[in-house]
Amino acid sequence: MEGIIGYGAYIPRNRIKVEEIAKVWGADAPSYKKGLMLEEKSVPSPDQDTITMSVEASKSALKRASIDPAEIGALYVGSESHPYAVKPSGTVLAEALGSTPEAHTADFEFACKAGTEGMFVALNLVKSGAVKYGLAVGADTSQGAPGDALEYSAAAGAAAFIFGRDNLLAKAVETYAYMTDTPDFWRREYQYYPQHGGRFTGDPAYFKHVVGAGNGIMDKAGMKPSDFTYVIFHQPNGKFPFRVGKMLGFKKEQIETGWLVNKLGNTYSGSSPLGLTACLDVAKPGDMILIVSYGSGAGSDAFIFEVLDRIKEVQGLAPKTRDILDKNKHYLEYGEYAKFRHKIKKAD
Repeated sequence: MEGIIGYGAYIPRNRIKVEEIAKVWGADAPSYKKGLMLEEKSVPSPDQDTITMSVEASKSALKRASIDPAEIGALYVGSESHPYAVKPSGTVLAEALGSTPEAHTADFEFACKAGTEGMFVALNLVKSGAVKYGLAVGADTSQGAPGDALEYSAAAGAAAFIFGRDNLLAKAVETYAYMTDTPDFWRREYQYYPQHGGRFTGDPAYFKHVVGAGNGIMDKAGMKPSDFTYVIFHQPNGKFPFRVGKMLGFKKEQIETGWLVNKLGNTYSGSSPLGLTACLDVAKPGDMILIVSYGSGAGSDAFIFEVLDRIKEVQGLAPKTRDILDKNKHYLEYGEYAKFRHKIKKAD
C-alpha cells in the first residue's frame, strides 16, 4: 500500500489586490472580482523563486513525514517558471534538503499540471518498489503580461508531497491521466510572457480535459461524486472549479475547502496541489479526496486518496495552508509589484 506520508505548502506573504492592478490599466475591477471571483494574488519577493519556495514547502513535508531526507530516492520539481533554462531546480532542492547524491532528480514541465506530473511519477516509482520514498513539488512564480487578464491571477506558491509505503497519512486509491494536443496556452523560447487563446482556454481546453479525467478516474475506481468529502480542481480563476464541479456532479461544499484562488491567484503548477494541502489540513480519517489538475497543451492528472488515522498526528507539525494564506500579509502597490516581477526593464 502506497500513498502520502508527508505534505507541505508555501505561499509568499506579499499580495496585490485586483483593484490596484485595474487602477493602473483603467480596467473594470468589479468584473474581475465578480466575474472571475478574484480578490488578490500572491507575489514573490525579489529573493524568492521556484527553488526557494520548493525548499520551504519540502521542509514542511519532511516534518510531517518524519524521515531521513537521505532516504528520498526520487525528487521532482514541476514548474513553468524554473529559474534556469539549463540547470535543474531539483538538484538545488535535493542539496538543500540533504537528499544528495543517491537520488534520481528531474524537472518537469507541462504548464499548470507540472506539479501533478511529478506526483504521478514519484508515486508510481514508490509503488513499483524502485525507490523507498519519492518527493514531488509543484511550484511557480508565474507570469502575466502587463494589462493582460493573466496579470490578475498569475501568482506564486509551492506544494510538496512525499510518497512512501509506511506510516501513510493518505492512501493512494487510484490514478488516471487524460491528454490531447490542444494548444490553448503557450510561450515560445525567449518570450518572457505567455500567450493564451482567450475563451478557447475554457472549452474545449480546460473543461474537456478536467471532465474527461474526473469521469475517467471515477469509472476506473467504481466511485461516484457523493463518495468524496473533498474535490480539488485546477484553479485558473475562481469560477471554473465550481462550474466543472457542477458538470461532474459535485456540490459546492465539496469544492470550497480546496478552493484558494480568490485570495491567492492561480499558482499554476501548485494550484491544485495547494488545494490538496488545504484539504489534508482539515481532513479526518476515512475522508475520500479527489484531485484533478489541468495543464495547457493539454492534459489532466487525477488522483483519489483515502485519508488514514495518521493524519491527526501530522496536521499540526507544520504551518497549515489557510494560515499561510491569510496571516502576515504585506500588500504592494503596483510600482513595487512591477519592480519585484521585473516588469520594468533597464535601458541598455
